[in-house]
Amino acid sequence: MNTRKDTPGPKADKAGVRRHNLSLVLRTVHEAGETTRAAVAARVGLTRAAVSSLVEQLLERGLLVESGKTFSGSAGRPGTVLKPATTGPAGLGVELNVDYVSVCVADLTGADRVRRTVPVDNRALAPVEVLRRAAGIAAEVLAEAADRDLRPTGVRLALPGLVSGGTVQQAPNLGWNRVDADALFSRALHVARPPGHPALPVASDNEANVAALAELWFGDLAGIRSFVHVTGEIGVGGALVLDGELLRGAHGFAGEIGHLTVVPDGPRCRCGSHGCLERYAGQSALLRAAGAPDVDTLVQRAEDGEPRALAALDQAGRMLGVAVSGAVNLLDPQAVVLGGTYPRLMRWLAPAAETELGRRVVSGLWTPARGRLRAASSTADAARGAAALVLRDILADPLTYGG
Repeated sequence: MNTRKDTPGPKADKAGVRRHNLSLVLRTVHEAGETTRAAVAARVGLTRAAVSSLVEQLLERGLLVESGKTFSGSAGRPGTVLKPATTGPAGLGVELNVDYVSVCVADLTGADRVRRTVPVDNRALAPVEVLRRAAGIAAEVLAEAADRDLRPTGVRLALPGLVSGGTVQQAPNLGWNRVDADALFSRALHVARPPGHPALPVASDNEANVAALAELWFGDLAGIRSFVHVTGEIGVGGALVLDGELLRGAHGFAGEIGHLTVVPDGPRCRCGSHGCLERYAGQSALLRAAGAPDVDTLVQRAEDGEPRALAALDQAGRMLGVAVSGAVNLLDPQAVVLGGTYPRLMRWLAPAAETELGRRVVSGLWTPARGRLRAASSTADAARGAAALVLRDILADPLTYGG
């Protein structure tokens, strides 16, 4: 009787080890982009026979492909090249912001394969309607992805607010409080998804966090692994990446740099505080100060040297510098990355921001500050980062998502 009870243990352990090794091999090929069985075996410390068996299973499940070419990075017979599949399992990312919805599907390499961005003022709509509309756009993208033989295995929502456990606890610029975003979107997508498509698991995160991860994974950081990421949209979002890991804080709400106070007796913010960075460097505040109807007009007026536009940009840059210098003093990052609409405005924002950084940061490494303030990459945004979070689930457990 004892023998019968003990028998399942080793079998379960063996299955768990194989599951782990499948993930290890898939992640190794993913990181390399192109490699061989022999190179994988050398990297992960398994025998070539074991790696070949694991590779065959990943090939059968459509997670890896073999190309016709061969190469060898060391002595010996050249091997057939292995690569992540560019069809089959994929990730669906949905960025829902104040004035637009952006949806993308990324294949297992992380490449953005299908994209749709729709301008819409989400402030004027109830949460259920905003999420229903976003689900409709996602359903259209799913249909296009299917035509390209891509099958998303899950959805990640990137949302502008304090997000915890699938609920938007607070999103001041949308006027949302305690909105069960995951459940609402899941129900709407169930109705809107193309015929024959299975139900997809839904999870959510703060959009600034996801944009920072996209910058880490897909941006042009040239080895930078610790940075403050500031996203300028209607509001101002922030995220902190330290040594390649997102810093979430005790409750998951770290990085809310837009609500750092830069002028203690400044104007009241939607969050309930006063003098927040967002009231000076958020897109709405910046356009209001410049007297411009949109960012295109602001850029044109700044290029023409209009004093009001230049003054508004200078003030926004100074306030960015004040807020970010506190984060730099506290965390000692390698760089500050500006995303959202800020890259378009860098030439006017950066001088004032760099002056404040140079004046306020105690470390001599930031004096002069020039060069440590960087524009976010155009290839990295929250929608792609959200899709990539789904891909990381696939890489972590190929047996669940392949086949």
